[in-house]
Amino acid sequence: MRPTIHVLTGCTAVGKTERALRWAEANDAEIVSCDSLLFYRGMDIGTAKPTQAELARVRHHLIDVCAVTEQMNVTYYVSLARAAVADILGRTKRVLVTGGSGFYLKSFFAPVADSVEVPEDLREELRGKLEREGVEPLLAELHALNPQGLGDLDVLNPRRVLRAFERCRASGRPLLQLQAEFAAQPSPFADYEVRLCELVREPAELEQRVAQRVDVMLRDGLVNEVRALLGHGLMENPSAARAIGYRETIDFIEGRLPESDLAATITKNTRGLVKKQRTWFKTQLPEHRRVNAADAQTDDLFGP
Repeated sequence: MRPTIHVLTGCTAVGKTERALRWAEANDAEIVSCDSLLFYRGMDIGTAKPTQAELARVRHHLIDVCAVTEQMNVTYYVSLARAAVADILGRTKRVLVTGGSGFYLKSFFAPVADSVEVPEDLREELRGKLEREGVEPLLAELHALNPQGLGDLDVLNPRRVLRAFERCRASGRPLLQLQAEFAAQPSPFADYEVRLCELVREPAELEQRVAQRVDVMLRDGLVNEVRALLGHGLMENPSAARAIGYRETIDFIEGRLPESDLAATITKNTRGLVKKQRTWFKTQLPEHRRVNAADAQTDDLFGP
């Protein structure tokens, strides 16, 4: 019998933190974070990171594991998560993974990275070409390297075109072959039974919770947090600096956004993220249990 990993996900502001804590307390579990921003030390208020009191209730893993200047990637995340899961189960505790960051979340159900290693000099060369010339020349060369087609590549997304070109050049293999090899890989957690629950709320209720959450973040000192992070090199990590809540606050600090528009802009962009998350959960995750967070009972999250 395979050991079990329980995964609790849901949109931003749906109420994952408290539900996860209650389930973990009731089931002698420890929590493994699957949130792409909780990895970073100092990114606390803008990520709604669990408080010290909440962290004291249940042992957490993969929170504050990186400096803000370091970039996390899914391969590194998988290695950390597998080690954390093995450690927890080795102490006869249960595992609860919680978070809503799609790419990291998907690693529990599907392959997320292949074995192609792109040399850094090639990566820099192609990145520079994209910046100088735009995506069209890269796409034309990619078509020339792949006369049989590009499969399901999103050719309107420059980053994905760049990644596909890097992998074709580095491996010497066509994209369709790389895609087939990738799809044939097992999930990094194929040796576990993974049980998934998604917390949901009515759209109007979730919109209200988002607005309240933004107000609390600003009241609790988000602007000062971002000022401090800028001093510690936040801009060296584009994915962190572009995160919702942080990018708008940077715009305010640097004079591109009036303070009077800050809360409304963060709220609007967070609602847009929630909409994307809903679509992603529907299309990218396997069949799973969906539970209304407003009246969910702890024992009902993962069914009998």
